[in-house]
Amino acid sequence: MSLTQDNIRDLRATWPLVSRDADGMAAAFYAELFRIAPELRPMFPADLAPQGRKLATALDLVVRHAGNLAPVLAPLRVMGARHDGYGVEAAHYALVGQALIATLRARLGAAFTAAAEEAWATAYAAVAATMQAGAAEAARRTA
Repeated sequence: MSLTQDNIRDLRATWPLVSRDADGMAAAFYAELFRIAPELRPMFPADLAPQGRKLATALDLVVRHAGNLAPVLAPLRVMGARHDGYGVEAAHYALVGQALIATLRARLGAAFTAAAEEAWATAYAAVAATMQAGAAEAARRTA
């Protein structure tokens, strides 16, 4: 899982603009996710604030390690295995990605260039693939 230097630059240029209001970004993300996939709402706790902080922390970790994602691979696989236990399906990852991109587009406005969108989509695809691999590993162990 690797990102281009341009991807890394664009992630690092846009993340500070979003993360300065991490709570607002997370709230907007979950509002968008549940707008496009209301069937996912029961999978989450009533109080989304702690979940939102986890989301912001995870995104920050990916951005910080964008140049060398190796340190985040094992935790992402573990997270994927945990999410499998919550009933997360492969199709849900696409919905999360869609909600993330829509949220970033809305929050960043003109700063969300085509290059920035490509960077975030590429980073999210790598994260989702790693989490799904962790879920698949967990499923094989329990089969």
